[in-house]
Amino acid sequence: MTVGELYLESLSTGIITPTELSWLTHGQDRFSRLEEATALRLGRLLDQGDIQLGCRLATSAEHGSETPADGFLEEWIEPLGRRRHQ
Repeated sequence: MTVGELYLESLSTGIITPTELSWLTHGQDRFSRLEEATALRLGRLLDQGDIQLGCRLATSAEHGSETPADGFLEEWIEPLGRRRHQ
């Protein structure tokens, strides 16, 4: 992973994970000027609330054909909803 990749991923999803943030802070001494500027921009986006600290759900490519929403429907929503009274 590079600082640029992390920046683009965080910007596109609106999320930066604690692991990514830890990697970013521990690698500061090895960054080029451009990477330092990008890391500062990420920090500002966090401060402004444009990027949130959190986690990303795995994509359907990582789980085969099942999407994360399929699992949520079966495990959480349906037991509370229409299938409960059948």
